[in-house]
Amino acid sequence: MSRRQVSAVPGRVSYCRTVPDSVTSRRSAATKRAAAGPPRKNAGGKPLKTKAEKRAEAKAAIARARAIQKRRQTLAVGGAAVVVLVVIVGLIVWVSQSSSHPSAATASAAATPSPAESSAAFPPVPAGADPALSKKPVVTAGTGTVSKLKTTTLIRGTGAAVQSGQTVDVNYVGVTYADGKEFDSSWSRSEPFSFQVGAGNVIKGWDQGLIGVKVGSRVQLDIPADLAYGESPSGGQPAGVLRFVVDVLSAS
Repeated sequence: MSRRQVSAVPGRVSYCRTVPDSVTSRRSAATKRAAAGPPRKNAGGKPLKTKAEKRAEAKAAIARARAIQKRRQTLAVGGAAVVVLVVIVGLIVWVSQSSSHPSAATASAAATPSPAESSAAFPPVPAGADPALSKKPVVTAGTGTVSKLKTTTLIRGTGAAVQSGQTVDVNYVGVTYADGKEFDSSWSRSEPFSFQVGAGNVIKGWDQGLIGVKVGSRVQLDIPADLAYGESPSGGQPAGVLRFVVDVLSAS
């Protein structure tokens, strides 16, 4: 079908080229699409996704979730393994220390001798000496006056005689001569007393009274005040005449 166009000039009629209706229809559709603008977008301003895109995104999300879960499981297993390893190492160290170092109770028991061991270790009686030296002597008060040093042998030993300058080990009991009251004893400490004879480290009655006494002997020393601590000593020492019973255990 063709269209005729009427000229604006009076008395003239002009004809235009015939345009098919299909062409007109196509142009109308294109015009409508142009008027409609670009493809529609969602509320966020992004183009709507196709079903294929949505499926691909869903698969990617599932893969990410699985990867995260796998990492978490790996970390959990690794952490548990570390804890187990630390516990095993700690047990090995503890067992090693326990085997190499006895417990405090065991060490204390080992360090503390039994009563039988203590009695065997103290006093250290010389070989071949009178067994009476292993027992504490009973010392009584004296009678009469003491004006000079007196050494009385109670048990005679068989060892060498003590000389001035030697170091001797002795057990002793000391009492006041007048009443026999004990004021000092090595037996109460379970430890012999050591000193150098003649060096002035003890009272003069000891330095003088033990010279010549044989090792293994028990002697009684009656000592006047001037060879002991005097009549009015300071420092808590006993005053007046004193009596000692001394066991000579060794001399070197």
